[in-house]
This record gives sequence, C-alpha cells and structure tokens, in this order.
Amino acid sequence: MRVVEIWRYPVKSLGGETLDTAEVGPDGIVGDRMWGLRDRETQLVLTARREPELLFLTASLGDDGRPIITDADGAPLPDDAALSDRVGRPVELVAAADGPATFENPLNVDDETDWMQWQSAGRTFHDGRSTVSIVSTVSLGDWDRRRFRANVVVDEGGEDALSGTVTIGTARLALRKPLERCVMVTRAQPGIERDRGVLKQVVADRDNKMGVGTIVESPGRIAVGDEVVAG
Repeated sequence: MRVVEIWRYPVKSLGGETLDTAEVGPDGIVGDRMWGLRDRETQLVLTARREPELLFLTASLGDDGRPIITDADGAPLPDDAALSDRVGRPVELVAAADGPATFENPLNVDDETDWMQWQSAGRTFHDGRSTVSIVSTVSLGDWDRRRFRANVVVDEGGEDALSGTVTIGTARLALRKPLERCVMVTRAQPGIERDRGVLKQVVADRDNKMGVGTIVESPGRIAVGDEVVAG
C-alpha cells in the first residue's frame, strides 16, 4: 500500500491543493484545516453543509502561512469583502488558533431543516478527533476523491482493516476508526454534480463509512510514493 496523492485543505470546506510532500505536525498535515469562514451574523464557522458554494472556492497555503483563496475560474478573493460578495453573506476569515468554533450539521440527508451544532477542539478545524485521513483508490472506485476530502490517497484497498499504528515516511499515525460520512459528499463542486445517491450508497454498501481517521503519534514528513507500513 503506497501513497499516490496527498491533499491539504487550508480553509475548512473549501477546495484544497495536492502536494508531493508534506510535513505532518502534532495536529495533522501542517496548514490543513487551519482556517475557516465565519458568518458575521450567526458567528458560526461555515461548512459546505450549510453553504454549498464554499466548495466552488479553492485555497492554497501561501508562503506566509495564510491561505490564498480563488474562485472556480481562478479569480482571486483577497479579503473579507471579496469573500462576502462571492458567498452572498457577510463572512470573515478566521484562524483555528484563535479558539474553538461552532459548526452545524443536518441530521438527515433528505431533510436539511433539522440541524445540530458542535464545537471544534481548537488549534485546527478538523471534524471530530481525527486529524489525518486515509482512503484507497479501491474504496473510492469511480467516485471523485474530492467528495471525501481525505488527506492521503493510497493505491490498494484494505484501509478499513488497518489498526494500531501505521508509518508513512517518517510520520507515525495512530488509527482511530473508519470515518462516518455526511451530506458533504453529495455536494456539487467544479466538475462534480450534486448527487444525493452517493451518501445513500455509502450508507447501504459501507455502513456509512469511507476512509479511516488517524491522529499523529510522531510528526514527520510524508511523500507521494511512500509505503504505508502497519504496526
């Protein structure tokens, strides 16, 4: 099992960037989910669950550690005013390091009127307690990997059976559990149509799980081509 792609998502729910190599710090891939767009009126950090247009924006990490955000056509969105105009609501770019944030999630994929709220743990805007996610091309099949927003894509199946720890490059990761999926995987993105059937199929065929989550046991560097060594 080897790494074929590495993904980093500097801003929560925005499109991300592929990397040949990445530093893995205590909280995951350095720069991953370190920023979010907060609704100035509700004070909630937005996700594509509530604001699907976020997936049509893309973020890469600048040399100064701040995200560079562009629209689907590559047009820059350099400040809060431009982002607010594009999203259609007053938003501000906020750093996870500034403190915990509150998010929302619909309880039912077929009825997005019932919502629950939860708080991030701080430092990053990762969902739950996993910080580096792994999925295989075998599990993805014909689905576009962008739907599932994993950090590491590997070339062989069997990631669900991984347990204990794995070493990739010089980083050591502790396996937590398979990742449960939500309405995010159904959302449209550039070149991807909205499809509620994706989540229904994941529920039916995979007990609503796709990919596995890990936390960082020992920081290091990972690269495309690295072997995933179990144990």
